[in-house]
Amino acid sequence: MKKNKISIIIPILNEEGNVLRLTKEVIANIQKHFDYELIFIDDGSMDETLNIVKKLHKKNSKIKYISFSRNFGHQNALRAGFDFASGDCVISMDGDMQHPPKLIPALIEKWLEGYEIVYTIRKESSNSPYLKRKTSNIFYWLMNAFSSIKLEKGVADFRLLDKSVIDVIKTIKENDLFIRGLTSWLGFKQKGIEYMPEKRVWGKPKYTSIKMIKFAITGITSFSIKPLHISTFLGYFIATLAFIYGIYAVMIKLFTNNSISGWTSVLTVVLFIGGIQLIMIGILGEYVGKLFIESKKRPAYIIKEKSN
Repeated sequence: MKKNKISIIIPILNEEGNVLRLTKEVIANIQKHFDYELIFIDDGSMDETLNIVKKLHKKNSKIKYISFSRNFGHQNALRAGFDFASGDCVISMDGDMQHPPKLIPALIEKWLEGYEIVYTIRKESSNSPYLKRKTSNIFYWLMNAFSSIKLEKGVADFRLLDKSVIDVIKTIKENDLFIRGLTSWLGFKQKGIEYMPEKRVWGKPKYTSIKMIKFAITGITSFSIKPLHISTFLGYFIATLAFIYGIYAVMIKLFTNNSISGWTSVLTVVLFIGGIQLIMIGILGEYVGKLFIESKKRPAYIIKEKSN
């Protein structure tokens, strides 16, 4: 009986201290019962990460690699992995050892039960940095408040996707891909599994607080025009208030001797309305910018070298 083939794709960026241990643990959790391929996507590492992966490839041909010409970002690294994976299902995970390889059998078990998307839900430890927990909460609040999709709090890029799902993702050609939201939008039969992230034993986190906010903006503008609706309604609301205030000022001038002198109130109103206008222009600019990037039709990533 032919074994199911499992593709594991792992984006890596300056993870020279994690690659060997990660490879050993992933293979230990999969090779006994399944055929596999392990694809590392090097997203422009500046250390010895790629050289270590090349040595692993020479020892084991099932370990493969794709190396970008520069850093194209985590989401594009995942896209490259999807493009080159040949398994019956694909498991994506990070290269920092915080996605526990011991969870791989549980993901596969749910897939064999008939689920086409098996995603993981990260449980926050009380020992996690306060700023990281708050940033994460803001990210999911923004996504669920302003986009048309709903993400469970803690949903991570550690997931299993059936080959049928991968085939659909390959047909989606948008440049600024937000895979975490895309898998929710796609539908299919899905199941979530909770996990506790492992402690990072080497290296530094790649997702800073600023990157998380940018990530949220990408997700919101990829799946919703709700911010445009909000800016429109806000514009009408401010215009109505300004009109009412204008009538009030005229009435005071015409029928009383108590017309307001000084610039404080006028300056406050002007600055407020000006600030709102800049915010709305910024929201519009986000969408126009996405259209501009999409219109160029540039490739999502450029491969410098890859294993045979």
